[in-house]
Amino acid sequence: MNAMAALQQYQTVNTQVQAFEASPHRLIQMLMEGGLTRIAQARGAMERGQTELKGELISKSIAIVGGLREALDHRQGGELAANLDGLYEYMTSRLLQANRNNEPALLEEVAALLREVKSGWDAIAQ
Repeated sequence: MNAMAALQQYQTVNTQVQAFEASPHRLIQMLMEGGLTRIAQARGAMERGQTELKGELISKSIAIVGGLREALDHRQGGELAANLDGLYEYMTSRLLQANRNNEPALLEEVAALLREVKSGWDAIAQ
């Protein structure tokens, strides 16, 4: 096993252990962090012309946003949950458009929106 493969395996196991031990609040933070990471990686792949990798990373970003959307509690969250649901739907649409049109600015737009939501989530006392 080469060093890069070993590092990736360690990161996978480390992330799984962290997720297993994490509170629900922390799990949402981890999803947001993962989304931001995948978007940044997708932007790099887009800039390098790595079409297949870009598509995979944007797909992972979409799945993460979908996970955030599924985690919304509309019964308890009321209007806030409805607003976040709409925002996550918009993010998904923009990610699809970024992938289709190779527009890094759209990836940055989604990243900025996700950072804004994450800063609010991070400010919530656990």
